[in-house]
Amino acid sequence: MMKRLAVAVASAAARITSLLGPDAMRTIARFNKYVTNPVQRLWAPHLPYYAVIEHTGRKSGKGYRTPVMAFIEDGGIAVMLNYGTESDWVRNVQAAGTATVVHRGRRYHLTGPRIVSADSPDLPSAARTAGTGARSALHGTLSTAPPAES
Repeated sequence: MMKRLAVAVASAAARITSLLGPDAMRTIARFNKYVTNPVQRLWAPHLPYYAVIEHTGRKSGKGYRTPVMAFIEDGGIAVMLNYGTESDWVRNVQAAGTATVVHRGRRYHLTGPRIVSADSPDLPSAARTAGTGARSALHGTLSTAPPAES
């Protein structure tokens, strides 16, 4: 059931992306950053096919929490980049080479993040078949995150 919902959401995103084009999608991304994301951060870390990426700003050093649609399978993660590779969170994760992923209430350590083609065989099968319309994905390896420092 949840997989079908994730595929339906991804398909709707693909249709919107193809209709609006990349410039409009960047405008939507900016809107989401300040309006939609604060709400999504409340539930995204608890649902299948969603996660929160915790990362550090490459210039500011400030901590950020970005909700994403995530496909996690066999110790790997794929986040389809509907808004392109220039999103701040993508650039932050790539610059740091690491991030924390919160998925279904569990914390993971993300290493080796890289941009791959949306049809890459390195991606989990659910990500390749979701049909998001994204041209690329952020892919990396997950391991159980060490406990947060107090």
